Amino acid sequence: MVALVAACGLPRSGPNKKEILAGSVEQNGNSFIIPVDARVARLTGEEAPIGFPAAFRHAGLVGSDEVRPGDKLGVTIWENVENGLLAKAGASATPLQEIQVDGQGFIFVPYAGRVKASGNSVEELRRIITEKLAEQTPDPQVEVTRLAGDGATVSVIGDIGGQGVYPIERPTRSLSAMIARAGGVAVDPQAAQVTVTRGKSSGKARLVDIYENPAMDIALRPGDVILVEADPRSFTAMGATGAQSRVQFETPTLTAIEALAQVGGLSTNFADPKGVFVLRDESEAIARAVLGRNDLKGPQRVAYVLNLTEPDGLFNARDFLIRDGDTLYVTEAPYVQWQKTLAVLTGTASSASSVNSLAQGN
Repeated sequence: MVALVAACGLPRSGPNKKEILAGSVEQNGNSFIIPVDARVARLTGEEAPIGFPAAFRHAGLVGSDEVRPGDKLGVTIWENVENGLLAKAGASATPLQEIQVDGQGFIFVPYAGRVKASGNSVEELRRIITEKLAEQTPDPQVEVTRLAGDGATVSVIGDIGGQGVYPIERPTRSLSAMIARAGGVAVDPQAAQVTVTRGKSSGKARLVDIYENPAMDIALRPGDVILVEADPRSFTAMGATGAQSRVQFETPTLTAIEALAQVGGLSTNFADPKGVFVLRDESEAIARAVLGRNDLKGPQRVAYVLNLTEPDGLFNARDFLIRDGDTLYVTEAPYVQWQKTLAVLTGTASSASSVNSLAQGN
């Protein structure tokens, strides 16, 4: 009866440790089975760095007062006469609000004509307009202010306090300052990732790196698109764990022991602590280093196995880094299938006894 029940194929969470090992290259399978020790944890712990291109990092701060095509300017003119060229009767000041800088970088000011604005600072433009108006009215006083326009602006989108288009001003010429200006991130700062797209180039960095490393707090450029989002990296947990699901990274780095804790740890009643596997398509360079082979070409299917019952097992799991796309699989303990078999047998016997009792009662 035991053999018959076993042959029926009792339900389980996936392959057991023996079946995974049978799929190794040594057994004519297509994956390498590698026990994790201190050496393996060290060799596989080198994450591919993320960051901004050198052109982003080495760019200087934009002159916040420099006028560009697409900017909007506010111009106010005071005239030192009772009947001025521009002022209305009884008024000494003439405000010219929201003058758009055209595609060639020019603006039009009455009595001053077409004035080249782009490439000049606000102060230089004020001086140019003053000189042109001085030929028409005595001792004019001119004020020029830069308003939010389409010129020196960036777009901020994603998980941010306030999505929108923001001007690059003196206080917001760096990435961290612009993020703060837009209301800060709307996700856990430890898991936030920032991508900056500039023309055909882009780069990304973790928010914590931007705040901790000044080189990552890059200077902005007009037209930059800033995307803030939760870290898109994830791993999949399966088998005899507290939860089986796709799990997002919650920290910049994640070890195997932290990943297990994140999904509720090992199932006390079912898990085999000798059969904790991390399945990964390993890069050619790391696979060669770990296996000591120079004949490997391209990514390799690797199943790293952690034995949490060994003296250093927990330390190795603490040092072994999980990567984006990994599958964390915990096998069932060998006795679990036996327990299930017994449960089926005792359940069958109980059912037969109940039927017999009902029959005798009738």
